[in-house]
Amino acid sequence: MRRQRHQHHPDLDAYFARIGWSGERAPTWATLRSLHLAHVVGIPFENVEVVLGGVPSLEPADLEDKLVRQGRGGYCFEHNLLFAGVLEALGFGVTRLAARVRMGSDAIRPLTHILLAVEVPGEAHPYIADVGFGSGGLLEPLPLLPGVSSPQGAWRYRLVREDDRWLLQTVYGDDGWFTVYEFTLQRRELVDYEVANWYVATHPGSPFRHTLRVQRSGPHERAYVVGRLLTVVRSDGSTEERRLADDHEVLRLLVRDFGLLLPWDTAFPEPPERPERPEEN
Repeated sequence: MRRQRHQHHPDLDAYFARIGWSGERAPTWATLRSLHLAHVVGIPFENVEVVLGGVPSLEPADLEDKLVRQGRGGYCFEHNLLFAGVLEALGFGVTRLAARVRMGSDAIRPLTHILLAVEVPGEAHPYIADVGFGSGGLLEPLPLLPGVSSPQGAWRYRLVREDDRWLLQTVYGDDGWFTVYEFTLQRRELVDYEVANWYVATHPGSPFRHTLRVQRSGPHERAYVVGRLLTVVRSDGSTEERRLADDHEVLRLLVRDFGLLLPWDTAFPEPPERPERPEEN
């Protein structure tokens, strides 16, 4: 007998206030597109809970409390499960999927990323939505069609078929199209994400366990904190890097510029001598 979970009804008013959205509450392409962008811009990607030794809860009520009411962000499982619940409450059809992060590599990595296939009433094809990728992910949904280049602010994306897999690609510097992750259209269950979430939060080799990673995205600028290195990438191709001196400077930045509500006595583990680049979800 399958375990039954308590059904959660998302507080749409609180969620929309959190992301600063006031559009039409109807399951249309325009709603999906504007909600996706507002979420990405409004709620940062961050792994503070994990780097401090915790494992994020994926229960819908807990996700809403953390990302909406507490003024926090999260990583992929938190963002996309929260977003899926909101979309379903609005009348969209949502299939939860899983991806292997590639970031240009051909290595076979575990299924540690969540994304969504969203059905919009009246549309001939689904859309891929992903508001929780922490290294230059989508700003807007992509049509689930092969080879369609989608400009999104200063960036471009497309989906490519490779046998039974789909590849999400973006233009990366002067090297042309770059594979971000691969996925299939197999539906996943919450228990699948609970296992992946535990692995990502606790495995000694996880890039999220030992190094602070925070990102805030917009159409023309992306800002990353990795360890104590702040990197800002702008639409004109310029990049700015600044070393943060200590936890106090990190906290001031996260509160002032990233909009995260964190206790002032938060102390992060010492970052590696050479901070990693943001290379995972």
